Amino acid sequence: MYQLTHRLILGSKSPRRQELLKGMGFDFEIRTKETAEEYPSDLQCDEVAGYLASIKADALLPTLTKDELLLTSDTVVITNNQVLGKPNNSEDALHMLTQLSGKTHRVITGVHLVTLQLSVTFSVTTEVTFYPMDVNEMHHYVSNYQPFDKAGSYGIQEWIGFIGIEKMNGSYYNVMGLPTAELWQKLKASGFIQVR
Repeated sequence: MYQLTHRLILGSKSPRRQELLKGMGFDFEIRTKETAEEYPSDLQCDEVAGYLASIKADALLPTLTKDELLLTSDTVVITNNQVLGKPNNSEDALHMLTQLSGKTHRVITGVHLVTLQLSVTFSVTTEVTFYPMDVNEMHHYVSNYQPFDKAGSYGIQEWIGFIGIEKMNGSYYNVMGLPTAELWQKLKASGFIQVR
């Protein structure tokens, strides 16, 4: 049986991340603090997800006790050297999906694992290619699924993922919001997992 050496704290309200951690067999507590998802304008696109995850970790660090392990993460979509975050409204969502239609983009999730003694940071990238989507398909998705809490205006586990994705290079779960296999490897390598 596998067991964590610390009590796991998930610094996220994301139902997808909660689902993925449960799928990995972990018990955890949810603990969040509102933080502005802003980053320096001169930050490289590839570094944005890790930076935002670190801000979330910094906000919660004062709440940690010595037996707790905090996990924070952030996911961004990058196309044409531009970071697509969460859409502000339907028009914004449709604009983002138009940018992704028929093209390949990158999804990067940055992850921070933090205790009072140790900090581990890593990012994982997945390449996703969409088939060309027509306006009606995009309107249908935005109207029915309202992807306003999702980077790039889509959830791969939803309707648009079933009908729109041509191919993918990398972790599916990373696109959902948490690179589970890479997370397991980091937890093992850092000594956070024991076999009992």
